[in-house]
Amino acid sequence: QVQLVTSGGGLVQAGGSLRLSCAASGPTLSTKHIGWFRQPPGKEREFVAAIRWMNGSTYYSDSVKDRFTIARDNAKSTVAVYLQMNNLKPEDTAVYSCARATGVNSRADDINGYRHWGQGTQVTVSS
Repeated sequence: QVQLVTSGGGLVQAGGSLRLSCAASGPTLSTKHIGWFRQPPGKEREFVAAIRWMNGSTYYSDSVKDRFTIARDNAKSTVAVYLQMNNLKPEDTAVYSCARATGVNSRADDINGYRHWGQGTQVTVSS
């Protein structure tokens, strides 16, 4: 059973930075993407960023491109991914979750391709 553990959320002022972590345990050999999604208050969950596990290709939503960076921890034998969030804006306020996709044909930004989800972590950006 694959489990994902998310950590690193908090309260920050606009312009500040936060780093989220996602650690996966269990049978993760068939991982295709690890993605980050967020759900703002009163809105649907949306794609933020993803990394293709085999080759490290990264994908970002337009709203976070050039401010957020997704990276994997190659030093660890387990699946560990980070989301560095810089220049945070109030509109980045949301519950952030990491997720794992395994389908060969799954798209990095397609929420339907993600089967395993970590618990959410709250990110609040004050103006």
